[in-house]
Amino acid sequence: QVQLGESGGGLVQAGESLRLSCAASGRIFSINDMGWYRQAPGKQRELVATITGGGSTNYADSVKGRFTISRDNAKNTVNLQMNSLKPEDTAVYYCNAEVITRTLRLPYTYWGQGTQVTVSS
Repeated sequence: QVQLGESGGGLVQAGESLRLSCAASGRIFSINDMGWYRQAPGKQRELVATITGGGSTNYADSVKGRFTISRDNAKNTVNLQMNSLKPEDTAVYYCNAEVITRTLRLPYTYWGQGTQVTVSS
């Protein structure tokens, strides 16, 4: 099986920065896309940013210019650098990864358990 573990959430003031990290572990053969999503109270989960194995990135309009996604393919990690945080960025942030396992050799999307980010005004 595969596990995704997130870290780096917390409470910050508006304008400050946070860096989220996520590490994939288990019977991994390879990883395709990795990404970050978030879910605020009473709202649906939404895409924040994704990154392909080749490093191509995609961002939600609301975070463009403020957030940067990156990955380390050798370590199976994905990071999200969040600058100029706003109160509306408050949410639980989830990482995900499309993983091809050593056993099945088929892609499957795994999710982390989430990390809380709270931005006070």
